[in-house]
Amino acid sequence: MNYRLFELINGLAGRIDGVDDVMEFAATWLVYLLFAAAAVPVAVALHRRRIRPVLELGVALVLAFAAATVLAHLNGQLRPFQSHQVHQLIPHEPGVSLPSDHATAAFTLAFGVYAFLSHRWGVILAITALAVGIARVWVGVHYPGDILAATAIAGLAVAAVAVARHQQRTRTRSARPR
Repeated sequence: MNYRLFELINGLAGRIDGVDDVMEFAATWLVYLLFAAAAVPVAVALHRRRIRPVLELGVALVLAFAAATVLAHLNGQLRPFQSHQVHQLIPHEPGVSLPSDHATAAFTLAFGVYAFLSHRWGVILAITALAVGIARVWVGVHYPGDILAATAIAGLAVAAVAVARHQQRTRTRSARPR
């Protein structure tokens, strides 16, 4: 199923140069624009002296990358271009494919900004993260499952931080004298 979906998406590559150019940009550079866009709600929060949500976003990013690193070391799934004939549109070093670091970063930022800073910015970033993920498959360096795993890791990391925040707030409220 994972390879079939990969074939559907990557099979579209190499047909229309202009679309390929957009996908190459999205697969390579869009994640940096996503970080720059995420800096806007972070800057607003810091300007308003809301440091805790920014720290929570940072913790979610650390958790997500730690989990992604562990998962990458536990599996040996090679990149699509290492084991299949693909339309590889960007150069990439061979190695473990699962999960996508680009997608892990993009989705963790999107979900974290949504959960801790701004719903509006979070939605915009999630759409952008989806474009990054699809583009990584389009250009032949990841399978759809790599993107799905990165999305799940991002969601779990943000959820873990949100649950910890909720538990801490609950403990703080119950500790107050009445």
